[in-house]
Amino acid sequence: MTGTDDRHCRLMQTVQPCDCEGSVTKRLHAALVCKPPCIVANVNVFQAIFLGFLQGLTEYLPVSSSAHIRIFGSLIGCEDPGAAFTAIIQIGTELAVLLYFRHDIARILSHWFRCLFDKNAQGWERFGSKDKDAAMGWYIIIGTLPIVIAGLLFQKTIETNLRNLWIIVCTLAIFGVLLWYFDQRSPQTKREEDMTWKDAIVFGIGQMLALIPGVSRSGGTITFGRAMGYTREAAARVSFLMAIPAVLGAGILEAVKSVGETSDPSFPGWGVTILATIISFVVGYVVIIGFLKLVSTFSYKGFAIYRICLAAFVVLMLVLGVLTPLSGATAA
Repeated sequence: MTGTDDRHCRLMQTVQPCDCEGSVTKRLHAALVCKPPCIVANVNVFQAIFLGFLQGLTEYLPVSSSAHIRIFGSLIGCEDPGAAFTAIIQIGTELAVLLYFRHDIARILSHWFRCLFDKNAQGWERFGSKDKDAAMGWYIIIGTLPIVIAGLLFQKTIETNLRNLWIIVCTLAIFGVLLWYFDQRSPQTKREEDMTWKDAIVFGIGQMLALIPGVSRSGGTITFGRAMGYTREAAARVSFLMAIPAVLGAGILEAVKSVGETSDPSFPGWGVTILATIISFVVGYVVIIGFLKLVSTFSYKGFAIYRICLAAFVVLMLVLGVLTPLSGATAA
């Protein structure tokens, strides 16, 4: 028996029959209490639209898209749409970043290659010591290393145990408080061009912590950026740029790997997956525009409060039995 088959058998054993058809009362009971029988995902069109919209809306906000997919995916009756589905719709949101920052990315890449292969460059000039755009390319690479290393070392734990909803509750609340604190207390004196390799490592650590659902990749990097004194807009822009190689690379790799496993029962099919990807791309692009305008004027306080309120909501759902802590982890 393969690992996938064994996982499928364990999932099917956890599904309990529930007599929830018929009356309005029974259907309400099904929505709030009964375990949905689609742990092995069967994503319909409406669920795909919702998950794609949710992914695009929350990917770039400091509120954790993985936590939202985990929480609200369960609430709409689809525990885990599968690694391939999740990875591919994340590619959609990353394509939105590529489109929005296309000029910045082209400039950084051209300067990075020019400095690296310049025959007349001396010493550290190849590494951008006299070129801020080339240096930014190296800073993005440095900031990507922590999440790549940690992701490879702790992949199994990340995909299973860390998806416990009680862990998500804690990370939502704790990083909500940290974001609120540092955003209110830290000065806004640094911009993108002021970054150093030490700052890149700190940004990278913030991004690495986002491997824990509920931390939020953008939330981690923005919080650490504000703690170092970066402006709100600069911290957000660095967060977007630093995510490109990590999220896009991991998304493509996971999608190819998961789709290649034809025995994997969780892949819901290309129709709904492509639909969700398109929606996440469109919504994500709009969110980037609005978010950067918002943080140039207002603080992150609203996002911090939302995180804390969401954590409280999840606690309530867990206490009432509407959500179960490990259902998503089991399905991972």
